[in-house]
Amino acid sequence: MTAYILLGFLGGLGGTEILLIVLVLLLFFGGKKLPELARGLGKGIREFKDASSGIDKEKDKNESTNK
Repeated sequence: MTAYILLGFLGGLGGTEILLIVLVLLLFFGGKKLPELARGLGKGIREFKDASSGIDKEKDKNESTNK
């Protein structure tokens, strides 16, 4: 289920288009730089999720104290 949501933005892209995108990325960044980029992207997403969950917890805390 989450894989469908995660890859939902790829919608109409087929295998050939995805392969072409990966090849272009390899040409631009090289094989050594791609794992570093993916790691950085993963850290950024994780920080965003942590910050958004912190905001939700703070919002819930404020709503419970206002009652």
